[in-house]
Amino acid sequence: MQTPKDKLLWMYEKMVEIRNYEETMANVYLEGKLPPNIQAGLAFDIGSGPVPGEMHLAAGQEPVAVGICAHLKQDDTVVGTHRPHHFAIAKGVPLNPMTAEMFGKVTGLGKGKGGHMHLFDPVHKFSCSGLIGASLPPACGAGLAAKKLGKDWVAVAFFGEGAANQGAVHESLNLAALWQLPVIFVCEDNKWAISVPKTSATSIEWVADRASAYGMPGIKVAHNDAVEVYEAVAPAIARARSGKGPSLIEVKTDRYLGHFQGDPEVYRPKDEVTNLRKNDPIPKLAAQLKSAGQMTDAEEAAIVARARQRVADAFAFARKSDYPAPQEALQHVFA
Repeated sequence: MQTPKDKLLWMYEKMVEIRNYEETMANVYLEGKLPPNIQAGLAFDIGSGPVPGEMHLAAGQEPVAVGICAHLKQDDTVVGTHRPHHFAIAKGVPLNPMTAEMFGKVTGLGKGKGGHMHLFDPVHKFSCSGLIGASLPPACGAGLAAKKLGKDWVAVAFFGEGAANQGAVHESLNLAALWQLPVIFVCEDNKWAISVPKTSATSIEWVADRASAYGMPGIKVAHNDAVEVYEAVAPAIARARSGKGPSLIEVKTDRYLGHFQGDPEVYRPKDEVTNLRKNDPIPKLAAQLKSAGQMTDAEEAAIVARARQRVADAFAFARKSDYPAPQEALQHVFA
């Protein structure tokens, strides 16, 4: 298929925005967490600084999010993982309240009480979870709702290859196929489940090969390429919207950063990330657009400037926002 120019430019701008967001967060997250700003004897304090708690970033994995979300509409549902920002940004979740949520501010999506692994935006039909494999059951629920309402909405469940062996994953695949739900299951295969390589945890090379066991198509995307993802997922989206049921897609992608910020990454070969970055999908798409006469240097500069400004504005908004009042500690939470 021929990818429309407007989709190509949108994917490029969103990838630039996501990368800049993740790199900015990587720096901001470390503020106040390292010596000499923390308790003596500690090497790292996860609770200190403006962004407390764990932080999982997705630099390098942008093509998976934009290639799929470029097909989606406002009424479609996306359920992300514990590494959720690229999905959220690609789905249209506003940066200001999303960032404020991670800062623990009252202007956040969850009034500052959920943090980065519990982003929830009902307007843009996005949510995520810190539980491994937990994205699939809610996506099935959204797919069932769409089917019962007679809508052509689809639901997308993203999960990592490390989650592929969880029971909830298999239960969801089976249920979606049995009930012919409009769900797209997307496995982001970045080769590492925390510090465990895929080869040590999964008996097959492609998780997508399991699709046939559930009676649904399995689609393999071998390269970390936004256009390749966009074109590969199109039949699955069309299938779901037309009431023909779910599909399982697996994309080979790259995780440039650690499992979490502060991860010493001693399990990785020393030159792995350097080699991965040689095939960075963002400059690759820029070169493709320029060679095809679909983007000039001036247009690229404008795109990058816009994306960076949105990110800068979001972090400024989060920093200046207020924290929740102490008397609100038990409001807007589940117990």
